Amino acid sequence: MNRRPFLKKLTVLSSAISTMPFITFGKMHFPVNPTLKFIIASDGHYGQPNTDFKKSHHALIEAIHFEENVDFVVFNGDLIHDEPKWMPEVKNVYDTLKVPYFPVKGNHDRISETEWEEIWGIPADHAFINKEKFGVILANSSNQAGDYLCVDALFLKNKLEDFKHLSHVFIIIHISQNDWTKHGVACSEILEMIGSYSNVRAVFHGHDHDVDGIMLNRNKPYLWSGHFGGSWGSPHPGYRVCEVGEDGKTITYLKAMKDGMILSGHTI
Repeated sequence: MNRRPFLKKLTVLSSAISTMPFITFGKMHFPVNPTLKFIIASDGHYGQPNTDFKKSHHALIEAIHFEENVDFVVFNGDLIHDEPKWMPEVKNVYDTLKVPYFPVKGNHDRISETEWEEIWGIPADHAFINKEKFGVILANSSNQAGDYLCVDALFLKNKLEDFKHLSHVFIIIHISQNDWTKHGVACSEILEMIGSYSNVRAVFHGHDHDVDGIMLNRNKPYLWSGHFGGSWGSPHPGYRVCEVGEDGKTITYLKAMKDGMILSGHTI
């Protein structure tokens, strides 16, 4: 894996007392023997007019294949750009991956939850355990109309309870559950719930194409991945990697899709 020096670049919004910039949260050291490695890529917007969406998806797939020892990939929302006809086609693209992958529903994925499950084989609210100790929760934050929603609190609570025995839990939600970004939605109940579980190591968001930093709320890190497709956002389209070492330490870093440059990264 290309581990070139970090760029001095970090996009962070700091508008609330309960948040603080990522740079104060911990210095990143790559684990010597990672036991888990997964990738989060968000906002591909397959089918968006006036964008080369096929090229950006091909570039992402190539970049992921260049990575070593990836356990799974999560596509964190806005898989397509509004038109339902694109959903089966983007699935065909994802199916070329050589590792398992999971989709998360975004506000531009304007199909019903029934159609979603028919195409992807999992519900829009889904959770799974990897290697018997890592819990992953994929929570839906939109609907067929594209509204910005708080996730289903009962679903989230049930899964957090189911995963209480696990050492690490990661939550992946397309739309930020706080209004600390321009396109977030205020969901105080969700933030309080997440903050009450000590084994939740990180929450990952997409949606805000121009945000690729971190916020803290109740000592939980909330991270963004920028975008890899679409017509706007960070000048460095890319994806986020998360690794857990055999000692349990967790790191995450953002990588540019074009050349594999590490843009930012820290221990969480």
